[in-house]
Amino acid sequence: MRKYIIVTIVIIPMMWIFHTFSKNFLVDPTFQKFISYKDQMITNKGLWVIMIRIHIILAIISLLTVPLGILKRLRVQSIHFHRWNGRVYVVSIILNFIPGVYVSFFATGGWFSTIGFLLLNLLWLVTTFLGYLYIKDKKVSLHSRWMIRSFFLSFANMTIYIIVTITHYILHFSYGTSYSIAVWACWIINLLIAEIIIRKKVLF
Repeated sequence: MRKYIIVTIVIIPMMWIFHTFSKNFLVDPTFQKFISYKDQMITNKGLWVIMIRIHIILAIISLLTVPLGILKRLRVQSIHFHRWNGRVYVVSIILNFIPGVYVSFFATGGWFSTIGFLLLNLLWLVTTFLGYLYIKDKKVSLHSRWMIRSFFLSFANMTIYIIVTITHYILHFSYGTSYSIAVWACWIINLLIAEIIIRKKVLF
């Protein structure tokens, strides 16, 4: 079971990166379809497009580092690489905070979705920062726990996509309602999964 979970955590982010990059930079680079779902007018479309692109690129960078960070063999054989991979991950999330907060204010679903996204951004930053602080203090176990929480918050967009697909396209909720539910459920569900992984010591 442990082996299958690790393989899943490694493969799924790679598939999601391909999907996200092709969708947002090749299929719909101007985000017209995404904007069409929004309830409120984007006051500065040019700035919003820049910020969402930065947000997506930095999220892709962080997702690329996740599989490299959780592979135990790689951590053991090359601690130097693991440290630099971790630094890239931490920096990508710190830099993503401002773009993430900015696009949150134009989230589909209005203020309910905005608050959910703001909490997600804050939790992502805090869990990452705590993971970084604990490894600086050489508290490896606590570092691993907080980084696992951070890793699973990195999968939030993927969880949103799954929940919206179920609630909107299968259960036929309105898109705005489906998206609002997904924004809150994504980080709650992902943190619950992270806690199960931590308690079962799957990635230690």
